[in-house]
Amino acid sequence: MRTAIFGDIHANLEALDAVLADAAEQKVEKFVCLGDIVGYNADPAACLKKIQEMDIPTVKGNHDHDASENHSLDSMNPIAATALQWTRDQLDDDQRLWLKRLRMVRQVTDFTIVHSTLDQPLHWNYVTNRFDAMSNFSYQFTQLCFHGHTHVPRVYMKSDKVQEVPAESVSIEADAKYFVNVGSVGQPRDGDWRACYCIYDHEEKLLTFRRVEYDIETTREKILAANLPPMLADRLLDGR
Repeated sequence: MRTAIFGDIHANLEALDAVLADAAEQKVEKFVCLGDIVGYNADPAACLKKIQEMDIPTVKGNHDHDASENHSLDSMNPIAATALQWTRDQLDDDQRLWLKRLRMVRQVTDFTIVHSTLDQPLHWNYVTNRFDAMSNFSYQFTQLCFHGHTHVPRVYMKSDKVQEVPAESVSIEADAKYFVNVGSVGQPRDGDWRACYCIYDHEEKLLTFRRVEYDIETTREKILAANLPPMLADRLLDGR
């Protein structure tokens, strides 16, 4: 079985469609979403509807959480806050309730999924190096755990020690655990503008990271047409 694992869609419909099309070409059989379906970009309702219709295992991201609640956004980065308030206005009550009810952590077949971290999933902490990853392994009871949140694909491996291995093609070793960031569909931040996701081949015990081109100009035009902050359109080109 081959499972496509993706997250941080951030209301980028063109990128989501491109990833789903690429996954179909790769003969993927199952799909899993790591959250942050909404936020930043201009198609929150359409992206959410697509994930709902797919009826796939999904966990809650911080933007999903903020879009589904009514708390103040004053402490947030102003650009993100502006986009989130706009996002709240685009979603109906049923959509916001669906986001609100998403779980923070789930086990799917033989692996675990979370948006940020296993040790404190509601704190939305970032894992940017092997030291950040160390505390997660104490809470990881499956060999594989997939997460997102930083928008940068990374693989942390624990055997006799915790180390980072290249996020390319990773063969799963029997005596090791892996904490895997699958990158971002809708707003990559590793300098590569293309949408990023991961395929897990259960039988081959292999992780493969995919980069997919999409109609970025249409996405950028939608952001500007919605009067969202222009910086959100510009950063897509830079992959930052």
